[in-house]
Amino acid sequence: MSSDVLVLNRQFYAIHITSLKRALTLLYLDHAQVVDEEYRTYSFDDWRALSDARADHPAGFIRTPTFRLAIPEVIALRVFDRLPVGQVTFTRRNIYEHYGYRCCYCGRKFATENLNLDHVVPRSREGATNWSNIVTSCIPCNLKKSNRLPEEAGMNLLITPSRPRWKGAASLVFKSNAKIRQSWQRFVDNAYWNSELENQ
Repeated sequence: MSSDVLVLNRQFYAIHITSLKRALTLLYLDHAQVVDEEYRTYSFDDWRALSDARADHPAGFIRTPTFRLAIPEVIALRVFDRLPVGQVTFTRRNIYEHYGYRCCYCGRKFATENLNLDHVVPRSREGATNWSNIVTSCIPCNLKKSNRLPEEAGMNLLITPSRPRWKGAASLVFKSNAKIRQSWQRFVDNAYWNSELENQ
């Protein structure tokens, strides 16, 4: 049971990506309903009955000794209607994504195996390991900069270190590193186009 499931609030706004195990627990406890491709909702018992009647399902089935259950791809919480306040997790993948797989010193794009993380203020000078001091750099630029500040190495920082902004559902995939499933697309796209923009 390693599938990811998109979680919607009561207004069908994407708020989280959870594990299949957690989604099934919410469904069984009647805290959530399955949402199908036609926006119809199903309780656990209704989804179980529908699953028994279906010949196939895009995400497959979970089989038990007494029944089979189509793997839900999207669930909606029955009570929760707020929007989460979130932030993008500080992970290597999210840092690479944030800087577009580019070296922040030379500006060129690289494959992940040719990039690494660089402390703008080196750790030996008590530079922090956080969004405001970490950038991506290619190996040659990292070797050139070494254990110095960019200006000491005669280098310009083309991209200033920054924390990525949380953009609601569009950030969910960014935050969790999950791949967008076809069945999620309409909810994630809707959130992207209807989210309020921040003042620059």
